[in-house]
Amino acid sequence: MASRAVDRIDIAPRFTQADADALNARFKGVDAATMLRTLFAEGSLGRVAVVSSFGTESAVLLHLVAQADPATPVVFVDTQKMFYETIAYRKALVVHLGLTNNSVVFPDPDVIAAKDESGLRWSYDPDGCCAIRKVEPLARAKRGLDSWISGRKAFQSVTRENLPRFEVEDGRLKINPLGDWGKDQLEAYFEEYNLPRHPLEAQGFLSVGCEPCTSPVLPGEDPRAGRWRGWDKTECGIHLPGVPDSDEGELPPGYEPFL
Repeated sequence: MASRAVDRIDIAPRFTQADADALNARFKGVDAATMLRTLFAEGSLGRVAVVSSFGTESAVLLHLVAQADPATPVVFVDTQKMFYETIAYRKALVVHLGLTNNSVVFPDPDVIAAKDESGLRWSYDPDGCCAIRKVEPLARAKRGLDSWISGRKAFQSVTRENLPRFEVEDGRLKINPLGDWGKDQLEAYFEEYNLPRHPLEAQGFLSVGCEPCTSPVLPGEDPRAGRWRGWDKTECGIHLPGVPDSDEGELPPGYEPFL
């Protein structure tokens, strides 16, 4: 009697570091627009979304994505501490670029009630505030995704130096199409395609996050110097290694389509 094959559930990560290494080698020297068009056409990214802060440089990546496939899902985390200008800019940019699949994810109201009832946690525990208002909601939004596209750039901060185009986090492929772009290249792209600017940029806000924790950047400062000024903190947490994602269960309330 032939032995019966044992059924096994494949729980291996969809992407490995070897996959990221191969993609980095394959697309070395290839411009970001061609790279994105190729990846989308091949369908090799699986279920993919762009995560955008709709900050001062976000229009470049979103324009590249819109040119490659305007139906690509775009996710925005509304921490409920955002500048009014960012919310308005997001709505205008989505229309301008013709992006057709836009979603907003919010913090869990029960978590906010339990851990930040006063709304002032940012003033004494910015890491904890980011964890409940940005990191957890984004982890929730990424459930079911195989890949996600980030707007990070190496020049923005010393903490982002040597940024690869492709990396792997928790089995997901993370793509940084603008990782090797410099400020001059971004500025030239804005001019070439006449992209709308974030309204706060003219006031010296070179990197825009939540309103209480963002200040204008002074001449000669790091572009992200205005984030969490006075704190030993340079990232909100969504780009830090070791921050776990949860892939269990369905998307709970708080993950809503853009209207």
